[in-house]
Amino acid sequence: MRDNKDYDLEDRLIDYSVRIINISEALPDTRAGRHVSGQLLRSGTSPAPNYGEAQSAESRKDFIHKIKIALKEMRESLVWLKVVRKAGWITPLEKIEPLLKETDELIAILFSSAETARKNDQR
Repeated sequence: MRDNKDYDLEDRLIDYSVRIINISEALPDTRAGRHVSGQLLRSGTSPAPNYGEAQSAESRKDFIHKIKIALKEMRESLVWLKVVRKAGWITPLEKIEPLLKETDELIAILFSSAETARKNDQR
């Protein structure tokens, strides 16, 4: 049985995916907008399923690997969100700032999880 902390993080990642979908759908229907939308959609919706896979990891190393994939995708999403913000595609900025904050928080959580698992693996 999973503990509430794991379940809450999975829920947060799923909610994050939905928010990314909504932002992606709001981007302009231009060549650049479609490109960024697709990239953001791919990177921003993959951490949740990667985290889900990590929960069924076959070993601690497998868990670390899957968490690091989710972390990598979150970092990519952060960059794409900054591109969206800088391009001025989402206005007012108050609509994207909370998502940037959530991205930072999720990056910190996933990084901490990977580091803790790595340290525990060395014991």
